[in-house]
Amino acid sequence: MGDTNLVRFRAAVAGALVHLESRRQEVNDLNVFPVADGDTGDNMALTLRAVLEELDRLQGTDERRTIDEIGREEIVQSVARAALLGARGNSGVILSQLIRGAAEELVSRPGQLIDATLIGAALANAADRAYSSVREPAEGTILTVAREMAHRIVTDVAHSPENPRLGPSTEPRAQDKAIAAALESAVHAGQDSVKRGPELLAALRDAGVVDAGGYGLTIIFAGVVAALRGEDPPQLDHHAPARITHPHHSSGTYRFCTNFAVTGSELSPSRFIGPLEELGDSVLVVGDASTLKVHLHTDEPERATAVFAHAGDISRLDVADMRAQVAERDARLNAGLTGVDRSPPSPASGEQLPDGDSRAAGAAAEGGPAVRCGAVAVVNGGGLREMFNELGVHTIDGGPTLNPSTYDLLAGIHEVPTEEVVLLPNSANVIMAAEHAARLSDKQVLVAPTTSQQAGLAAAVALALDRSIEENGQALALALSRVRTGAVAPAARDDAQGRFSRGDAVGFVEDEVLAWGDPRETLQAVLSALAESRGEGLDPELISVLAGEDAPLGLGALDGMVNGGVELELRHGGQSAYWWLLAAE
Repeated sequence: MGDTNLVRFRAAVAGALVHLESRRQEVNDLNVFPVADGDTGDNMALTLRAVLEELDRLQGTDERRTIDEIGREEIVQSVARAALLGARGNSGVILSQLIRGAAEELVSRPGQLIDATLIGAALANAADRAYSSVREPAEGTILTVAREMAHRIVTDVAHSPENPRLGPSTEPRAQDKAIAAALESAVHAGQDSVKRGPELLAALRDAGVVDAGGYGLTIIFAGVVAALRGEDPPQLDHHAPARITHPHHSSGTYRFCTNFAVTGSELSPSRFIGPLEELGDSVLVVGDASTLKVHLHTDEPERATAVFAHAGDISRLDVADMRAQVAERDARLNAGLTGVDRSPPSPASGEQLPDGDSRAAGAAAEGGPAVRCGAVAVVNGGGLREMFNELGVHTIDGGPTLNPSTYDLLAGIHEVPTEEVVLLPNSANVIMAAEHAARLSDKQVLVAPTTSQQAGLAAAVALALDRSIEENGQALALALSRVRTGAVAPAARDDAQGRFSRGDAVGFVEDEVLAWGDPRETLQAVLSALAESRGEGLDPELISVLAGEDAPLGLGALDGMVNGGVELELRHGGQSAYWWLLAAE
């Protein structure tokens, strides 16, 4: 641009991200193609955020550092690589290729100020690169929208004498005005292209929806126009969510949207496409000889990463459960809570980038704390799921034995709308898989030492969304140090020592078998043990009792089982394996 530093360029990217964030959920709710993975808005926002963070790194603390001091080639390569590594999902990967294509064209014209002619050439090159990255490009999608936006700018330049070439004497404001005018025309062309999408693509027409990625691209460019002008973005139509979320195509058979990066040497994208297509569909492999970004939909993410076992280092593994995404979307839309703000967006000038997703932005708008750190818990039981959800914790169904796979855990981490995540495994058997998932995730993940669901609840109460993951870790450790847990369950087999038979009640305090026999007497013994003072100011004040789905006694029968000043809190947990889960605090 006119300035020799990255400040104005960063402002344009920030404007794009702010506007996309304001309509992110609307974009998510549109998605039906090429698969029903409803997070297109999220994926495009993550790609832009990666670019913004890379620009901040390149600029450093010295805003006077010029583009030439940094190096134009370095800027292009760094930004393109950041976009690639930050991309998730089809839409994010395609957007990263659009960014790379535009950046390559811009850097190929040293000394030329950015004007309508250069913008048109950059966008045309971006569209060409994006088309070439897709094995079977489909018209009516983001690819078509990008191409037709570029065509509009090129046509305007060819037929309008009011697009003079800018020179060194051009004032920054005049340059911003000229670029904004060219991009606004492209936005209008993009909006027309988005509306025509259902005419070109049967999946969109059948779902009664426009392409989410194409719509997201018009939002991004409208945000750039707003940043250049310091005023409201150009008006864009809002689009209703899809009538269906499962168009009939082959991708509906796969569960995990899998993304990861590969770094090495002499890498060739085409070499890996065939083996990946044997494992799933919606395969994208893009990048260069040293860095690849891989995206596919599969039921076996571990086999997908194994394809690259001898090619290079695997990193930034991100696995999203598409079935969970669709279920969440359906539940939200059925409840009439689309999360879309239909009011005009606020001016781009002075706007701040949100730290989380639209839910975080909504909390901030209502005066709530900014969301910095999220949490996910492994859970079994409808009542327990509701309790964790009430505390703002995302849940993973661990089944009766609380035994999710590493990829179930990765998918749960992905669903949490923050980059810092506390993972509550809630079973000793899950901790190793949880730690592996934390290492694989590209988020900052803390695995909490919760070995039971009742301990996990105590930890969840201590968490705060506005604190850092380190601060939450300290609060969680303190909370767990003040909790003793117990449980009563039916024996799964006869005791080798002859103490109880299969089906008898067995009572535990922590991991020690304390009592057995009759359910009521066993529960009474566990409650009494938990109510005892531990000294040093650790007298229990409250014992929580969570009844399982097959508990032989109703909650009303538990009143009066504990004497003294200890209060009983009785709730229905709905867990399968245990009649009662208990926690003394």
